[in-house]
Amino acid sequence: MAAQDFNFLLATDSYKITHYKQYPPNVSKIYSYFECRRKKGSQFNEVVFFGLQYLLKKYLTGPVVTEEKIQEAKLFYQMHFRQTVFDEEGWRKVLEKYDGRLPIRIKAVPEGRIVPRGNVLFTVENTDPDFFWLTNYIETMLVQMWYPITVATISREFKKILAKHLKATSGSLEGLDFKLHDFGYRGVSSQESAALGGAAHLVNFCSTDTVAGLLMAQRYYSCPMAGFSIPAAEHSTIISWGRSREKEAFERLLDQFSTGPVSVVSDSYDIFKACKHIWGDKLKDRVMERSQDSCLVIRPDSGDPAETLIQVIKILEECFGYSVNSMGYKMLPSYLRIIQGDGIDLNSVEEILQKLSDEGWSAENVYFGCGSALLQKLNRDTLSCAFKCSYVETNGKGMDVYKQPVTDPSKGSKRGRLSLRRNSDGFIETVERGAGKPEEDLLVTVFENGSLLQDYSLEEIRKNARLWEEEVSPAQHNQDQERPKNLELLHKHIINGLH
Repeated sequence: MAAQDFNFLLATDSYKITHYKQYPPNVSKIYSYFECRRKKGSQFNEVVFFGLQYLLKKYLTGPVVTEEKIQEAKLFYQMHFRQTVFDEEGWRKVLEKYDGRLPIRIKAVPEGRIVPRGNVLFTVENTDPDFFWLTNYIETMLVQMWYPITVATISREFKKILAKHLKATSGSLEGLDFKLHDFGYRGVSSQESAALGGAAHLVNFCSTDTVAGLLMAQRYYSCPMAGFSIPAAEHSTIISWGRSREKEAFERLLDQFSTGPVSVVSDSYDIFKACKHIWGDKLKDRVMERSQDSCLVIRPDSGDPAETLIQVIKILEECFGYSVNSMGYKMLPSYLRIIQGDGIDLNSVEEILQKLSDEGWSAENVYFGCGSALLQKLNRDTLSCAFKCSYVETNGKGMDVYKQPVTDPSKGSKRGRLSLRRNSDGFIETVERGAGKPEEDLLVTVFENGSLLQDYSLEEIRKNARLWEEEVSPAQHNQDQERPKNLELLHKHIINGLH
């Protein structure tokens, strides 16, 4: 049930308060949809659908309209507009007729599904002709779906890159779910952003320091513990010992966390001297005492990410030696690993892993942490998210509607009632103008008249979003690169045919 202290009537753009006055006379149905528009040259061709269930549970389920909230909204909008435009009568009808529950139906792609851009992801319509104005009233809130969708999509792109290099240099995908750690909690704009973004990352990985995301997965997606972390140092716990006692600071970490992995940031003064003279000499025996299950994870945190990491791994090779895995790539001893959490994005992680491979090192040696590039350096335009009306009914007659701006054809919208299907070639496609067959529709009714009709667990969502073998090969990327048309079609067929 939605939070009782939240006033849904105040959760929209100001201008929408006036829209009930603007629709044609005798309109009885407004039907709208949400998509991530396809854009030529865009970085991403497909998206991970995630986050709607949270918004529905948190803000829309159950009685969301009360007399107190109507009065609060009436006073607020009178002051805001300096004239009477608030539809007090309409909202009171919702209260009286539906006990404050919203007469709205939402159909959506199952959460975690991978959908090519340019397809419908969910539709919204009123279920009672008296409340046609409700459909687009909730647009403001629902379009905020752009954020968890974008984070889940970017996180999955990281996973593709990591999987490709891990498979190529180790022969397996063991440990993939822990290769990218969410460092983004402090870098987002709010607690709710941390929760939504953190949970979206957990669709693809099980490694995080963003507690808010774990709590969201627990409370809204039935997952008792979706992600894991290890004891780790920050600069304050190292430099508080003073520059001359960095070795003692490091040793303290080894003493306090003698079992289980421990991560130690080692660039407070000189990462290279720390690796060579402290870890690789003064504390070498202490490091070698540890096991694979209690390994030391050294964290560089400054400098050029690729160059620094390569130099660090070479120093560790000199001090601790290496072995060669079944694929012929070098491995540090099992008690020693590296995590790079500074300057990580989709481009730098690819560069680092390629340079490691070129130098003969397996991707097994390194982990990555990512903050702002995962949770914050993105916006609604990253995936061109939009919510548009496509069908109306007036005087009992239906009409397909659309927009088609002459100044930007890419902003043209879809027409009529929509469904999502997989065609005979295995492609996922949107069927417009009400021509779809109900039995083929991939959209599922998730919300109707104030009730949540589907409740996905994170486990189900993770299964929907999992990588497939074909996506691990070097040819499989989400980026819209120049390539022969037949290869592009093959790529789409592989991606879409398996989800």
